[in-house]
Amino acid sequence: MAVTDSRPLSEINTTPLIDVMLVLLIMFVITIPAATHSVEIDLPRDCADCPEVNNVKNHIVVDGSDRLLWNGNAVNHAQLRALLAETRRMSVEPELQFEPVSEASYAASARTLHAIEAAGITRFGFVGNEKYRTFAAR
Repeated sequence: MAVTDSRPLSEINTTPLIDVMLVLLIMFVITIPAATHSVEIDLPRDCADCPEVNNVKNHIVVDGSDRLLWNGNAVNHAQLRALLAETRRMSVEPELQFEPVSEASYAASARTLHAIEAAGITRFGFVGNEKYRTFAAR
């Protein structure tokens, strides 16, 4: 005569639970639409009636002592604002290149960028960044 254990079973059979979870996972994957990521960008196009591009470039440098140089000539902020307004009134706005040197203060660079933004310059770019591509150990 065999003695039976009358204690309740503490293990639960997880196989049906795993089967149900896999079925639900497959149904969710099937019903989720494919993600479509698109970014609308107006790319340049070739056109005959587009205005001719002006190859004139103006260069602004903020040097190590926070002086402003407009095409190599030292200017103050009032002169810079006048020069920016003058270039903005041209029929074809020249490209404005901004190059702060590594020793230039953040405040002087930010003040210059604010003046450029306030003038409404649309053809603007940073130049000289390739110098800082690699960092030398000091």
